[in-house]
Amino acid sequence: MNAILERIGQSLQAVPAHQTLELEGRVIRYDGLIVECSGFPATPGAICQIDTLRGAPATGEIVGFQDGRNMLFLDTPGAQITAGARVRLISNGYAASVGADLLGRVLDAEGHPLDDRPMPHAPQDWPLGGQMLNPLARQPVDTVLDVGVRVLNAALTIGRGQRVGIIAGSGVGKSVLIEMMTKNTNADVIVVGLIGERAREVGAFVRNVMTGESAARTCVVATPADRSPLLRLRSAFRATAIAEYFRAQGKEVLLIIDSLTRVAHAKREVGLALGEQPTAKGYPPSVVSLIPSLIERAGPGLAGQGSITAFYTILADGDDANDPVVDTARAILDGHLVLSRKQAQMGLYPAIDIPQSVSRVMNDIVTSSHAGAARKLRRLISLYLENRDLMLMGGYSKGQEPDLDEAIALWPDITALITQNSDEPATFDDSLLRLMALTGGDR
Repeated sequence: MNAILERIGQSLQAVPAHQTLELEGRVIRYDGLIVECSGFPATPGAICQIDTLRGAPATGEIVGFQDGRNMLFLDTPGAQITAGARVRLISNGYAASVGADLLGRVLDAEGHPLDDRPMPHAPQDWPLGGQMLNPLARQPVDTVLDVGVRVLNAALTIGRGQRVGIIAGSGVGKSVLIEMMTKNTNADVIVVGLIGERAREVGAFVRNVMTGESAARTCVVATPADRSPLLRLRSAFRATAIAEYFRAQGKEVLLIIDSLTRVAHAKREVGLALGEQPTAKGYPPSVVSLIPSLIERAGPGLAGQGSITAFYTILADGDDANDPVVDTARAILDGHLVLSRKQAQMGLYPAIDIPQSVSRVMNDIVTSSHAGAARKLRRLISLYLENRDLMLMGGYSKGQEPDLDEAIALWPDITALITQNSDEPATFDDSLLRLMALTGGDR
């Protein structure tokens, strides 16, 4: 026995140091989406290739184990896979390649270029799942971020490192708003994750954003709606990992995930396929745990690092603001912007419903006079919109309510303040001056 072990050891020593043993198994069960293969050592998240009848291998991700078998979720459902086909481990799936060369590029969920340019030079690795930070060691959110949108700068001021949700139904200007912020925000690096959107919208967004000065500091990670749910999830993780890398380099990063709801839908598809029990609106428990874990990766970094200011678009299906994804995200975010269909119908763009929106850090980062002026603007807008139908019917006479009289008198100036063309930048200082002039405040 000792002689046999000695010969095995000599054989292993003869293997070159750069050569690794190939781990593989054989397909045992396949239902068109999930492959079960004979087990080999690998962890969930590992990437494998499966031989197909067409020659080009299919790719899948290990999502769990059962009865000594590995379970893989395919990136391309419906691949022509036969029983006994070979399954090979190709990557542990835990790292995203990162580097300064990612700026100005458009990538897919696996880091491959979508812009018909060579593979970016990204020599470093960053964990797709992020790095855990001590919450007590993180820097505070105490500095204003100029996002280039007048109504946000004035009435819902955003801080560097804040996490904000954009809650909207379909067709109320969500995409235009994030395009404005991408072009105009005062940030060193901008990372945009376009997840589960229509391919047409992905192309239009890239053409609008990847031009001019902002293109050189922007990285887009895009996975359209027709891709596998695991690719959509991986796209959200990759975009966040790229933002974390630049934050660790001391950069001020703007991260936009459009949309968090599509990420939740992708996680729901995976969870239900694996047999998780659905709860509210069909979402399994894994979705509820995914949302806070993804959002908490953004925010300020440690001492000497930068920060990630994050905006997550959240679709309120049927304008239902009590959707489980909306509720879960709103509870963990540092603020939310509600886009109003009523304001959009009135032609007020960006259609941000100021009375329904909140920035939880605003009072900590602006002066007391600025905060007071923003509260007055909120009250005037609320009064006007609540009584607009009554006024149109002739049911209100001037002099009955002084505050409403003021709101009516100032409404043309209010609309001029809160509306903005998509190609019109607005600095923070100019926004504040206009707010103070409107409300009669003193800077």
